Amino acid sequence: MFGWLKNTRSSVPPRRTLRAVHVPLRVRGRYDAAATTDENRRHWANADLLSADAAANPRVRRTLRGRARYEVANNSYARGIVSTLANDCIGTGPRLQILTDDDRANHLVEQEFMRWAEGTGLAEKLRTMRMARAESGEVFAMLVANPKLDSPVKLDLRLIEADQVTTPEPTSRPEGASGVDGIVFDAHGNPVVYHVLKSHPGDATARFSLEYERVPAAAMIHYFRADRPGQSRGIPEITPALPLFAQLRRYTLAVLAAAETAADFAAVLYTDAPANGEADPVEPMDLVELERRMATVLPGGWKLGQVQAQQPATGYGEFKREILNEIARCLSIPYNVAACNSSGYNYASGRLDHQTYYKSIRVDQAQMARVVLDRVLRAWLDEAILISELLPRWLRTVGFAELDHQWFWDGQEHVDPAKEANAQATRLASHTTTLAYEYARQGRDWESELRQRAKEVFLMRQLGLGEAQPASTHSQENPSEEEEEESSHAEAE
Repeated sequence: MFGWLKNTRSSVPPRRTLRAVHVPLRVRGRYDAAATTDENRRHWANADLLSADAAANPRVRRTLRGRARYEVANNSYARGIVSTLANDCIGTGPRLQILTDDDRANHLVEQEFMRWAEGTGLAEKLRTMRMARAESGEVFAMLVANPKLDSPVKLDLRLIEADQVTTPEPTSRPEGASGVDGIVFDAHGNPVVYHVLKSHPGDATARFSLEYERVPAAAMIHYFRADRPGQSRGIPEITPALPLFAQLRRYTLAVLAAAETAADFAAVLYTDAPANGEADPVEPMDLVELERRMATVLPGGWKLGQVQAQQPATGYGEFKREILNEIARCLSIPYNVAACNSSGYNYASGRLDHQTYYKSIRVDQAQMARVVLDRVLRAWLDEAILISELLPRWLRTVGFAELDHQWFWDGQEHVDPAKEANAQATRLASHTTTLAYEYARQGRDWESELRQRAKEVFLMRQLGLGEAQPASTHSQENPSEEEEEESSHAEAE
């Protein structure tokens, strides 16, 4: 009778012993900079996640260009910084060197191109382009034909401001194409067409004109620096420094106004007597004219005190130095270059600060050569090979990619030429450098320089003149003050 109970008990599974299972705690990390508090809420109020083209929309770029141009036109520091940057980057202009096996053809191409570059003012236009990139963010150069050029090749470079490249109204684009304020891109992101207004929007005669022309990408050069992926238009390089330029000018004017206000008062009448005391009544803010070299009697109870003009303030010079150093940092320019003043520098610190600046200059020159000069050289060769007997005919069968070449720029002068010459001799003797590299640092072609030097040595021998021997500039036993300063500076580091 208890069989069913027995079967029920047998179907119940045996009781299991519960064990404690260790569950790891979930650690949540955080960045302090990502936290929004009452203190930093207003500071990060303008932070956004816009794309590069959305952040630099036409309205924003137009405002930045106007303010940057205003500062460059009215602020002597801004003008000097931009001019120095263009002069150091471009110098007297680039020089072409063709590296094919035909020396005669190389010399002919180099000679004809440099003659064309001088006729078109290529160096001046490149300096203008570098200045425009700093104050406007970008610049356009159109390859056009100029029949009045004093050169067999009538190719010319016409510079166009960024304001003139825009799309005033929606236009139809090819299927799969996209556009960003005057530039039409294909499906692969390559520029196809540029919309160029026929007249500058700032011209008084073109205020209501919206006519534009479509310029193919093959005839247009767009020179700017892309700071973000996907950026299609440039913004002024001095954009981070625009508020600092305004502060610098406001502080200078405020100090000047305070000094002028103090200087306008020759003297002040004051009394130690209490209010309604025994001093003779004098009207407040009354003026008393004083004559030169004349003694006078003051009202009873009153004293004569001179205003002390404590201007400029003690930290005036230090403030200008610090803010100018911050301004120049966004352009990788050291303070002594931005201020054109090296009075607070020693020899070692001056050279150390220039290393970063010269490296940025070489980066700019490399971009200028790739974006602008190579495009110009390709267009010039396309025109030059069509002119009879101007260039060798075999160049017509050589593609531009197969034409090995390089560009030379002005070298940077050394502070101590004697030390640099000794360093070059040591590097050449130890085979750690080449003549091509050493001459390239000076912006010169080593083959041309050696040929010229050979001519000079040959003529000197014919005339019976001996070669000048370099004199020893410094003795190892008596090092100069600069060398002692460098060695002490190195030991301190």
